[in-house]
Amino acid sequence: MDNLTLFGLFAVTLMLATYAFEERSHWFVLGFAVACALGSVYGFLQGAWPFGVVEAIWSVVALRRWWTRRPGSGRTPQIFS
Repeated sequence: MDNLTLFGLFAVTLMLATYAFEERSHWFVLGFAVACALGSVYGFLQGAWPFGVVEAIWSVVALRRWWTRRPGSGRTPQIFS
């Protein structure tokens, strides 16, 4: 297993773990955003640019969810607006 594969394995494992615990704390949502960004980097480094683009979009979506779930943000998360 090369370093790039290990990096990809780390990124998707972190995505899975942080996604599983998102309801416990807004920090896990931020962790998911970071993990998606790492997954995006992996996709681009591997040459799978569609994967890299989609993971980058997921990272932005997760950052927005983290921003609205923060204590004191004054907003409550809504599924449908």
